[in-house]
Amino acid sequence: MGFMAGKRALIVGVASDRSIATGIAEAFAREGAELAFTYQNDRLKGRVDKLAAKLGSKMTYPLDVSSDDEIDALFAAIAKDWDGIDVLVHSVGFAPRDQLDGTFVEAVTREGFRIAHDISSYSLAALAKGALPLMEGRNSSILTLTYLGAVKAVPNYNVMGLAKASLEANVRFLAADLGPRGIRVNAISAGAIKTLAAAGIGGFRKMLHHMAKVSPIRRTVTTEDVGNAAAFLCSDLAAGIAGEILYVDGGYNTIGMHLDEDE
Repeated sequence: MGFMAGKRALIVGVASDRSIATGIAEAFAREGAELAFTYQNDRLKGRVDKLAAKLGSKMTYPLDVSSDDEIDALFAAIAKDWDGIDVLVHSVGFAPRDQLDGTFVEAVTREGFRIAHDISSYSLAALAKGALPLMEGRNSSILTLTYLGAVKAVPNYNVMGLAKASLEANVRFLAADLGPRGIRVNAISAGAIKTLAAAGIGGFRKMLHHMAKVSPIRRTVTTEDVGNAAAFLCSDLAAGIAGEILYVDGGYNTIGMHLDEDE
């Protein structure tokens, strides 16, 4: 029996079989959790339905996180199938493509800034608010995904770095607010992984190469690495952890300087 047996987990943000959310769902299923999923639109519905079936679930729901009506409809639908939610995974981040190439000051626009913060950060608070009646008092857990660009300047990451900084503050405020109500809130700051979302960042291949060369474990991390950490954080094994940002990046965030061997 896995260490998440008996847990009911809602996964928001599956975009492909290479997405971090998929790695998390697979780890949860392996450890015995019962799963439900959302899909952003009809184009992604087939992918999410296929993953759900593979992991033993028939529970998939439409959700555009920019719509309060769809968030309300999601939790109303889940309440008909489950009497509660033990885990909510928020794996959502977006900025218009033109915001993620070139210098920050040249790329940023008022509308791009607004969209990035709405989709990437506010959606966590909106989902937490919507899920509260189903999660309160269950020793439950909310998990989101962030990135080093929240605290360090990363080329081309631009306004997403600001949105992730907002997301990390969101984690701390939600943790303080919801902890007394039986809900832990944490985040994983994952290293660079080749996903659909990451593909939109200018120079991403160079970033992957650099991290593999410099990080203490001398490789990039995988969705499996992140999934395993997520399963731990969302299980009762991590009952004493709240309001934290856990780095799963092979130690890259700890490096202050790197010298090539021939220097």
